Parts: sequence; structure tokens; C-alpha cells
Amino acid sequence: MTAENGLTHLDEKGQARMVDVGQKAHTERQATASATIYMQPETLAMIVEGKHKKGDVMATARIAGIMAAKRTPDLIPMCHPLMITSVKVELTPNLEQSSVEVLATCKTVGQTGIEIEALTAASIAALTLYDMCKAVDRGMVIDQVKLLEKVGGKSGHWTR
Repeated sequence: MTAENGLTHLDEKGQARMVDVGQKAHTERQATASATIYMQPETLAMIVEGKHKKGDVMATARIAGIMAAKRTPDLIPMCHPLMITSVKVELTPNLEQSSVEVLATCKTVGQTGIEIEALTAASIAALTLYDMCKAVDRGMVIDQVKLLEKVGGKSGHWTR
């Protein structure tokens, strides 16, 4: 049952609830999300050149994104635990914009979407970059966390 306003996580009285997906078909589902973190050119150079005293900042952020996707239901209250079949986190430095673009793609075969896992992976990877570099650049900005594409399920294919 959906609340009158169309929000599936609210019942007819407007109270929060976890959606019952028990009757939905198991289908292949995939979602891709992104985030961008802007920083000082010197900070990006340090990351790209591997000169950060904490080690491989990109590898740490990639692992953090993967771990975050797997822990999404522990962070987002109404999110269903999913059997995630794949998580891919890519970090691409952009020297012209002094930024790193994070691209996270998650896959599952299940009864509900995997968009939140992809968004969580992208967000946490960007936050990890911030955490590892904050001592040298507190002015970093995480921006444009967004869903780029989702495939599968009843609603089909959506792309930004």
C-alpha cells in the first residue's frame, strides 16, 4: 500500500514503514551513481603522484566505497538488505577541474532496486578522499552526488 502522496515508505497514516517487496519478481538490477570532490591542485597532484604520507588514497577510497555499498541497510533505515553481486568503484582525477570523479556501479538479482547502494558507495568514496586529505586541504567540496542510471525491475531503465 502506498500513502496518498505516492511515497512508498509511508503508510496511509503517514507513518514510516519498510516496503513489502515479497511479491515482487527477482530480476537483474544495476545502478550507477557519481560524486565529485573538488580540491586544491596541490592536493590532487599529491594524490595522483602517490606522495600522500597515508599511502594510496585512491585505493583506500575505492575499498571504502565497496564496503559502504555492502553496509547500506545499516546506514539507511528503510533500505532492504540485498545480495549484491558486484560493486565497482572508479576514481578519475580531473587535472583541469582539480577534482576526482567517483563512479560507483552496483549489481544484484533481487526484488528491489540497488540505487541507494550505488549512491552510498559514491558518497563514501568521496568522503574517504576528504578524510584522508583533510590535514592538507580542509576546503575540499563534495558535489553532485547523483544517480546516473538504473536498469531492471518493474520501472525498467532510467538514465539521467
